[in-house]
Amino acid sequence: MADGQESTTADQAATAAAGRDGGLLRSSAVVSLFTMLSRLLGLLRDIVFAQVIGASAFADAFFVAFKIPNFFRRLFAEGAFAQAFVPVLGEYRERGAVAGSTELVRALLARVYASLGGVLLLFTGLVVAAAPLFAALFAPSWWWQGSGQFAVVADLLRITFPYLLFVSLAGVAGGVLNSFDRFAVPAFTPVLLNLTLIAAALLAVPYFAEPVYALAWGVLAAGLVQFLFQLPFLRRIDMLPRPVWGWGDPGVKKILALMGPAIFGVSVSQINLLLDTMLATFLPAGSVSWLYYADRLAELPLGVFAIAIAVVILPNLSRHHAAQSQAAFSATLDWALRMVLLIAVPAAVALVLLAEPILATLFLYGDVMQASDIAMASFSLRAYALGLVFFMLIKVLAPGFYARQDMRTPVRIGVIAMVANMGFNLVLVLVLHHTLRLGHAGLALATALSAGLNMWLLLRGLRAAAIYTPQPGWWRFAGQLAVAVAVMAALAVALGAYWQLFDTAQWQAWGALQRGWRLLALCLLAAAGYLLVLAAAGLRRADFTGPAKAVARQ
Repeated sequence: MADGQESTTADQAATAAAGRDGGLLRSSAVVSLFTMLSRLLGLLRDIVFAQVIGASAFADAFFVAFKIPNFFRRLFAEGAFAQAFVPVLGEYRERGAVAGSTELVRALLARVYASLGGVLLLFTGLVVAAAPLFAALFAPSWWWQGSGQFAVVADLLRITFPYLLFVSLAGVAGGVLNSFDRFAVPAFTPVLLNLTLIAAALLAVPYFAEPVYALAWGVLAAGLVQFLFQLPFLRRIDMLPRPVWGWGDPGVKKILALMGPAIFGVSVSQINLLLDTMLATFLPAGSVSWLYYADRLAELPLGVFAIAIAVVILPNLSRHHAAQSQAAFSATLDWALRMVLLIAVPAAVALVLLAEPILATLFLYGDVMQASDIAMASFSLRAYALGLVFFMLIKVLAPGFYARQDMRTPVRIGVIAMVANMGFNLVLVLVLHHTLRLGHAGLALATALSAGLNMWLLLRGLRAAAIYTPQPGWWRFAGQLAVAVAVMAALAVALGAYWQLFDTAQWQAWGALQRGWRLLALCLLAAAGYLLVLAAAGLRRADFTGPAKAVARQ
């Protein structure tokens, strides 16, 4: 009898969870919409950067000083902390719902706000005080050579690093709002980052002898703006308790225990990108900037779609795990994988085919950026594009472990991938330098290869532990996707040849309007062909409204 009651309870929980899943597509669309706006503004920001600082030595210094706090932001705000914090918060919400009170959640948040804020404040003060040491750590070549770039990086780092404190606290606020299914506000918040940086580039640069210092102050201001923006929304849901110091709190201890190993597991791709930046300081001037501009374009589909879906599914997976609904858990992962592949595969193919026209349309104006910079950046963009599918799949596979509070497996896989990345770097950039001459593109290719290894090991781990079981119809879906992408690629190549998009000399002679309408028309027509083939092959919107139907079939 007891077993029957437990089964009935589990079925009821699964049914309720499946009902909530009906809004996954809608929530993902909301997040994607605001993320798309943020990414488009990010592209505008980078276009402005290209006109203000180009790919110069000072630009390299600024991008290194910007990458360092951003790297730690991924660890503290969007990486290990978020993946450890959201499942624990979900667990406390479930317990509070049973008790009919939110006090348990508010008590946890009060201690989390104080603990994380205190650690970040101390860490920020340490880095600002020892800026040259951290600059030497992340730009070893410039320190060893006594380059003027090293002194600039150290100066800029003192300005940019406090950004970490504010943007990490903003990330915590976003995690709380996401857990309460308020996805729009955290998704919109990065828009403020890009608007602030664009304003700094356009309005503050004339007041500084070197434009990079104006941009550095813009970074700091952007962090503060993002944090303050979310506070009223936390207050609206009554989740802004007064911070209380509480390292001994069981919830804080659990988050810290989960967070420690997750630092490597969730942030492997960022660690690899940072290692690429470090190694790029040993390469010719401009290498850091070429990698930066390529990475920003490759991150557009990653941020708009994969991260949006990952943000939405993590609270749902946590609830399914808490409700012991394995079928709904697996179906949610399956839905996320298919959604990501629908975007990742055509996006990767498009970036490989159109790397140089895209970069030239966005950045090749005036005298700061040169045609040679576009050509060099296109090599690294194609290399990153080869790993785009892997990067995007990692974003939805990793939550399959984190939602179950399993940090060990992703950590082990992450360490393997990170070591493999260093091995690929050594082989492609150093050992085969004289034969392949890949240079900075070799760094990007190594990152793509290690991402592929990371993705495969995560998927294998989920399958081996019976956490994820593919739903029926994958072979049919793969065939539909392959045909649609092939048609899209053929249209892109044909239209590109017709409009002379692959003729470098002709391309450089055109102005922004001529470049822009041709590239936009090509992308729209190729995308239309892709969607029409998918529809003709039988794929419908109803197939992606959420995993509830898949659960019901089981």
